[in-house]
Amino acid sequence: MGRAFKGLFRLLRRNQNLLFVVVAFGTTLGLAAVSGYWLFYRAAYVIGGLVPVCFVWARGSLRKLEVNVERAADRLQVGQRAEARVRLSSATFYPKLLLEVEDLTDMPGVLPRTVLSLPAHGQRNWKLSLPCTRRGAFSVGPIRVSSGDPFGLFRFSRTYGASQPLLVLPLPEALPYFWAPPAQLPGEGTVRRRTHYVTPNAAAVRDYQPGDSFNRIHWPSTARLDRLMVKTFEMDPTSDIFLLLDLDSSVQAGEGDNSTEEYGVRIAASLAGHFLEANRLLGLLAPGSERVALEPARGAQHYHRILEALALVRADGTTPLAKALAVEERRFGRHTTLIVITPSVDEQWVAAIQALVQRGARAAVALLDPSSFGSAENALLPFSTLVASDVLTYLVRCGDDLSTALGPGGAAAQPSLNRQKAVFAGRRAGAR
Repeated sequence: MGRAFKGLFRLLRRNQNLLFVVVAFGTTLGLAAVSGYWLFYRAAYVIGGLVPVCFVWARGSLRKLEVNVERAADRLQVGQRAEARVRLSSATFYPKLLLEVEDLTDMPGVLPRTVLSLPAHGQRNWKLSLPCTRRGAFSVGPIRVSSGDPFGLFRFSRTYGASQPLLVLPLPEALPYFWAPPAQLPGEGTVRRRTHYVTPNAAAVRDYQPGDSFNRIHWPSTARLDRLMVKTFEMDPTSDIFLLLDLDSSVQAGEGDNSTEEYGVRIAASLAGHFLEANRLLGLLAPGSERVALEPARGAQHYHRILEALALVRADGTTPLAKALAVEERRFGRHTTLIVITPSVDEQWVAAIQALVQRGARAAVALLDPSSFGSAENALLPFSTLVASDVLTYLVRCGDDLSTALGPGGAAAQPSLNRQKAVFAGRRAGAR
């Protein structure tokens, strides 16, 4: 009995409308008992009968209700919309009024919802849409249907369907004027790699195997050896490019979309699209709490793997950038171009970059200015040191357009600046 009273007390505390009706019922009933006036009795009967009627109304609206949900995709990009087609069917002989339908999700933003009514034995179809404003792994669903009464005394909810995962990929931006220093190889080449694709670089010949395309047959070798011979190919001569995204939590600044974490991810995604569209070999390193290390490759599938990795990374790492460079040092040689993305102002990683450049590697830096993201640190010292060391450095501030900041307007380097500006000017003229 005591537990029932406690439950009733909690219900009345949460529902102010119901509390008001109970107080009004007790007041009119007390006045009727004291005065014996018929008006108070009738008012008490009406108020007392209102509570069970509203309870049955709200509870009955969820009886024999069927909900079917169809979702369009489980992978989207920032800026797209997560859509769900919902069909609501009623199997009761009475209509259902004031049904509120919500698509439960942990994505940032307002929950998609609608309010509708169903006729007896009727159904409704409509589409729920939620904008994807933030990268990451989220869940969508289930669908929650809530019902109430016209006086707001009771509210009941029921969920339908299951929760489904949704991966929101970062949205890359076009970087028409970005330039990175090439590796120190004739023709900007690398160690050649065999490939099953047809490229302009025929490397050798071998015996014909069933399934080989006839356009690969090397007729002079076939005539000389008196058996079918086919050409083998090598990758186009380009250097390896590594993107190193600094995910050390101690150097991050800002919140939400205006944070160094989100800007760094956007820059990495944009650079990945820039190089892979040019058919370059690209790798990704992101030393967070869960280390990401993707070896250099090319193609649409590799680009999708990079976007998936960037969608999930978080700036929760404990590895300083200088240590990350030391751990991955073996990857960066004379055949490699390294692009570092960081908001760190520590001088140790700058010294590590200088040492890599002295050993023959090529490097560029996208330096996020932490002071523009609300931090007390300033990127002026590492920026000036890198420029003095002839390391191509792009300075990115909060609110900058990446296509401009990662172009000639945001780049600086010391002795070779004129040559780089000439390259930028040539690319701009070609784009026009």
